[in-house]
Amino acid sequence: MIKELTCICCPMGCSLKAEVENDEVISVSGNNCIRGENYAKSEIIAPVRTVTTTIMSDSGIPVPVKTKDPVAKGKIFETVSQIKETSVHLPIKMGEIVIKNVADTGVDIVATRSVK
Repeated sequence: MIKELTCICCPMGCSLKAEVENDEVISVSGNNCIRGENYAKSEIIAPVRTVTTTIMSDSGIPVPVKTKDPVAKGKIFETVSQIKETSVHLPIKMGEIVIKNVADTGVDIVATRSVK
């Protein structure tokens, strides 16, 4: 089976074609660098995403946050749900962990901006 993807590793947006057999990537074509090949393999076998959103502070001020590392695509809704159910106390410093091990992913949620 051939799966077509657009690489998101850089602005070039290479059109990739990955040959897949038995849930294994046999070959990748269309990539201009090794990152495209690695992206196609990862996207087909175990897709992940970085989640960015806001978390509310107890004073009603939204704080921008993101996952410190990408999470499995299948855990995105659970991750966002836990973030929305949580509030933080100000002040918050950029890079501060606001939720540890979100949705049992092993990934922390961190503030992307300091808020007083």
